[in-house]
Amino acid sequence: MRPLLLKNVSYVVTCNDRDEILRDCDIIIEGPEIRALGQGLEPPPGAEVISGRGMIAIPGLVNTHHHLYQSLFRGLPEVQGLPLFGWLQKLYQFWRHLTPEGVYYGALVGFSELLRTGCTMTADHHYVFPAGQGNEFIDREIEAARAIGIRFHATRGSMSLGRSQGGLPPDEVVQEPDTILEDSARLIETYHDPRPYAMVRVALAPCSPFSVSLDLMRQARDLAREKGVMLHTHLAETMDEERYCLERYNRRPVELMEDLGWLGPDVWFAHAIHLNDREVERLAGSGVAHCPSSNMKLASGICRTSELYRAGVKLGLAVDGSASNDGSNMWEEMRRSYLLNHLRYGEEGFSAYQVLKLATRGGAEVLGRTDTGSLEEGKAADVVLINLEDVAFAGCHDPVVALVCCGNSSLVDTTIVNGRVVVRRGEVITVDVGSVYRRAQEVSRTMVEAERAGGGSL
Repeated sequence: MRPLLLKNVSYVVTCNDRDEILRDCDIIIEGPEIRALGQGLEPPPGAEVISGRGMIAIPGLVNTHHHLYQSLFRGLPEVQGLPLFGWLQKLYQFWRHLTPEGVYYGALVGFSELLRTGCTMTADHHYVFPAGQGNEFIDREIEAARAIGIRFHATRGSMSLGRSQGGLPPDEVVQEPDTILEDSARLIETYHDPRPYAMVRVALAPCSPFSVSLDLMRQARDLAREKGVMLHTHLAETMDEERYCLERYNRRPVELMEDLGWLGPDVWFAHAIHLNDREVERLAGSGVAHCPSSNMKLASGICRTSELYRAGVKLGLAVDGSASNDGSNMWEEMRRSYLLNHLRYGEEGFSAYQVLKLATRGGAEVLGRTDTGSLEEGKAADVVLINLEDVAFAGCHDPVVALVCCGNSSLVDTTIVNGRVVVRRGEVITVDVGSVYRRAQEVSRTMVEAERAGGGSL
């Protein structure tokens, strides 16, 4: 991998502890790390020089929650306009046709969109394992991540509480706890890399309080802490979930997590919308993936982002599954999180810079990473360049405000992950995206038509 010199970058938003924004700055990248920032730097021998004139450099965006397979189930008329529980019940019927190939191409589609919108590191929460399809789904996601060159946190999701046992999902898409735990241990031992600059890490992620047993939550907790990996689940996303937890366990969702020992710096939650003041405080030290587009589409509610941030909760942004968002576009998540925050908090809401920092360093902290999320010497070379000399940014007098609030295109110019250029002039260069599109369309059509042609009710 050739060294890189990003030359004369007009603005470098470091997101460091001093919140520095550097002007006319060079960045030297060697191997997986940033070696130097400054003016007039000499290129290392054999370096590729990339002009940064008219560009703004930011740390790579970090997506803290996704369901990549859903990229192949977007725009289904059967589920448009439904709230979460009804939406899930309809989609389970389609998802039971999911195959390992579908998971692979769904991942490549989602990764392509993320990279083209400035995301260099993403988590994924895969919890659907239809009967008869085996346990290779996470393996196929990791294969896709390595092929395209994105930094990937795979979470081994699970559902063990089928409809016959009082859960929401049908029995056909849940697994036995022993199967889940055995595969979880296999994935950690095979793929998890705890070293700095790791391209693949693994976490354990029982799906939600309404789809797994409390015993599985405890067993996953113990296995994760024994192996030194993180924990993840959905939490307090809808009032339906709150009612379910109160009726079944006589606990609100956060109270349930407290009882289970599921709080702390090794845990992050998706959504965390319906919280009272005490629960906001109790989540201090844990992480939250804020999913603005998904929350709007499913009419789930507005996350209490400012209170969570002030309480010391690690806060990041996320696209969530594409079926509840319709895109894997981190640029748009920044904008929508900024607008939703101001809708709720008015003039006391986050600044554009604070939102950008949540989308970069904040997300890295949610995922337990201290080696990326900012542009500093010794940090991972996850860098994004955006061309500010586009007409969409004309007339804007603050480059960070321009990033968050302006622009009629979400595509970045250059995305660099771990020192490797993976997007150039807005196009992914590591895989043939046209071929990915064509095969993804075929696989998606096959799965959807299988259900429509007589899959029958679950």
